Amino acid sequence: GVLINDAGTMRQTNVTTLATYMGTKITGGSMVYLASSGAISSGTASVSFTQFDASKYDHYQFHLQHILGVTNNADLFAHASTDGGSNYDKTEGNYHFNNSNYPGFRVTADISTATNAAGATGIFYLHAPHSTKYTMGQSLVVAMLSDTYIGPHSESAGVHLVNQDTDAIQFAMNTGNIASGEIVMYGIANGT
Repeated sequence: GVLINDAGTMRQTNVTTLATYMGTKITGGSMVYLASSGAISSGTASVSFTQFDASKYDHYQFHLQHILGVTNNADLFAHASTDGGSNYDKTEGNYHFNNSNYPGFRVTADISTATNAAGATGIFYLHAPHSTKYTMGQSLVVAMLSDTYIGPHSESAGVHLVNQDTDAIQFAMNTGNIASGEIVMYGIANGT
């Protein structure tokens, strides 16, 4: 149970009731925790998130913490799904960034596996994925190549050139697997 001071009167309630009450108080624009990959184990091919809900969220944020690849200088991509995560679009040319075609949203490039490298850390934003127009992705990521050297700083934006609702996302390296790190998903509440 939870003990609450209600204007000087102490009241006790259970966690389920409190969660229900708090859930009704979320307003438009609030950032809501949805899911975490947990600690990613070495050799993980991809990390997927399917907790999309157009009735509650307009946009999503994915917080990356120390993402390392198995292969040196690999790029991290995000692949969109329009069928709830049954399939992920990895088609070269279905994503566009800086007048170039890619097989996914390029979250960051050239993640080092050098000794003491700390991997890529930052945020990947998915804007208006529930629109039937194009879905926009944006990243702000920095990589520590060693304990004394900050490497690539990636600020990128891209578009998924498919006129369908995006309802799941998958993170994967362009070569090799993910070695370690964690990814946490948040939804931005839509006010309805």
